[in-house]
Amino acid sequence: MSDYVKDLLAEVKAKHPAEPEFHQAVMEVAESLSLLFEKHPEYKTAKVLERIIEPERILIFRVPWVDDQGEIHVNIGYRIEMNSAIGPYKGGLRFHPSVNLGILKFLAFEQVFKNSLTTLPMGGGKGGSDFDPKGKSDLKIMRFCQAFMSELFRHIGPDTDVPAGDIGVGGREIGYLFGTYKKLRNEFTGVLTGKGLNWGGSLIRPEATGYGAVYFAAEMLSTKGQTLEGKTCLVSGSGNVAQYTIEKLLELGAKPVTLSDSNGYIYDEQGIDREKLQYVMEMKNVRRGRIKEYTDKYKHAIYTPLDANMEFNPLWSHKAECAFPSATQNEINAKDAQNLLNNGVYVISEGANMPTTPDGVEIFLDNKILYGPGKAANAGGVATSGLEMAQNSMRLPWTRDEVDKRLQMIMHSIHKTCVDIADRFGTPGNYVNGANIGGFLKVADAMMDQGVV
Repeated sequence: MSDYVKDLLAEVKAKHPAEPEFHQAVMEVAESLSLLFEKHPEYKTAKVLERIIEPERILIFRVPWVDDQGEIHVNIGYRIEMNSAIGPYKGGLRFHPSVNLGILKFLAFEQVFKNSLTTLPMGGGKGGSDFDPKGKSDLKIMRFCQAFMSELFRHIGPDTDVPAGDIGVGGREIGYLFGTYKKLRNEFTGVLTGKGLNWGGSLIRPEATGYGAVYFAAEMLSTKGQTLEGKTCLVSGSGNVAQYTIEKLLELGAKPVTLSDSNGYIYDEQGIDREKLQYVMEMKNVRRGRIKEYTDKYKHAIYTPLDANMEFNPLWSHKAECAFPSATQNEINAKDAQNLLNNGVYVISEGANMPTTPDGVEIFLDNKILYGPGKAANAGGVATSGLEMAQNSMRLPWTRDEVDKRLQMIMHSIHKTCVDIADRFGTPGNYVNGANIGGFLKVADAMMDQGVV
């Protein structure tokens, strides 16, 4: 670690204490950018990275709401408006008990570079609440969403800040949020993405993050003259990203064998086929069930409950060629990373945001495997959100094929940027450096043009 990175990290920790995920995200980006600053010290002199690190605006507000039994609850709402140098703030809303300021700042910081890589004019933001929608009735969720939006609506808009979904915020929650925004502002506008198809949503948007992660893996494999055909794949999570990762893997001839949730994971050696995937989608999206139920239906599959005392996640200890971490941050530690390599995995495409710890990333990079970091590999979701914004502005829907082709083109472009930038800065094959420097340059140049604001 260079002296510049050490000093920067010390300053960030002093200004933003007790936010380890944010510190981790800043450190990873700063280490890559030290290569850029050696050749282009003007960015360092202008303190562009220091300015990106500090959010342009942080909104924190209480969310009091009354449930369907008449009981009053109070949650905390957040919106981090991180950087708007290249476009309106764009990034998801997360409803989960783990949500706090540090996690949202890390996500918003990552979002700035991810959105830049998509080639679309979108700044970076993130938000959410410590509200937990899991197991709650539709009425409770509606009431919470209405209370949350009754404050957030003052701060967002199609040319200011365009939130989307994230963990705990799917089509149902977006619908309730949009309905409240529309009523309060008395306007129908593309202020949220991930909307229903019959009221402004885009085809492929629910599938986009998972599809994009698979497209990125295919792009990485193509550099070695290979495809996903016949490859065994480990997938974590069982939400939107994991489901559509599996759908696209099946379409491209791969064999996914795992899925997980916060209670444990299933391993199906025979492979999760289309029929099994449909069962998972119905179980998760309609019945809101747990992944353990998979083994009730498919007796040959093995369920392993989560053991918080274990130093590694056994999901990453099965033989495979490809891995798609699609659950949450820091789900792969150094021991998991070594287990993946020991079991033959040489392609990792991150569907989640920062799912690998710094020690794990170091192992992947030292072994020179095909490792696609989240800000590049999972950018398909926000890219298609950007395509939804374009359709809303034009008042025109595009066909499924048209959106899918644009998504593939964007993922191809992101991959090319990562490869070209990594080569240019003397670290060929290092997608981490390629993504960090490539994402930074567009934002940095815009900030230089716009002055110190």
